[in-house]
Amino acid sequence: MNFQNVTFERSFGISSQLPPSTVPEIAFAGRSNVGKSSLLNKLFNRKGLAKVSQTPGKTATINFFAVDGARLVDLPGYGYAQVAKSEKHRWSELIEGYFNQDRNFALVVSLVDIRHAASDLDENMIGFLQEAGLPFAVALTKADKLSRQQQMKQKAALVKQLDLDADTPLVVCSSANGTGIDELRALIKSAAL
Repeated sequence: MNFQNVTFERSFGISSQLPPSTVPEIAFAGRSNVGKSSLLNKLFNRKGLAKVSQTPGKTATINFFAVDGARLVDLPGYGYAQVAKSEKHRWSELIEGYFNQDRNFALVVSLVDIRHAASDLDENMIGFLQEAGLPFAVALTKADKLSRQQQMKQKAALVKQLDLDADTPLVVCSSANGTGIDELRALIKSAAL
C-alpha cells in the first residue's frame, strides 16, 4: 500500500448517502481536537489532504480517501462542546449510521490524546468497538508533548482505564515529529490485506 497514492474521494453529511462498502475500510475515530486530520496528513505524507483547523470540530462529514484497493475513512470528531445540539445530533447519527451499516471493516483506529485520561466518550467508543467485535487499534496522539517517561506512564494508565487486552494494538504517535507513524502504517497495511 503506497500512502503517497491516497486520493480524496468524497464527503458525506448523512449516513444514508454513504456508498456501498466494496473494499476494506480503515476508519479513524476520535474526539474533536485529538489531532485526527494532522495524523492522517502525516500518514499520507501530504499537507492539507485532510483539512486541519485551529477550531476543533471542523470535520463535520465522513470523508473517504482511496488508496491501493482500500478506503481510509475520516469520521467526524466527537465531543466538541461549542456546537449546536442539532449539529452534535447529526454527527452522532453519521458515526452511528456508519457503524450500523454492513461494511467491510478492516480496522478502526481509535485516537486518544496521550496527555490526558481518556474521556467518557473515548471509553464509550472503545467499549462499543470491543462489544461489536470490530478489529481496532488505539493511537495515542500528541506524544511529542510528553517526555519518554511520561509517555510510558500515560500509556500504562490508559491501557488500564480503557481495559485493553494485551493483543490490542496500541501505538504512541505524533504527527509533529513522526513518532509511531511507520508502525501505524504497517498496522493499516496488514489490516487491508
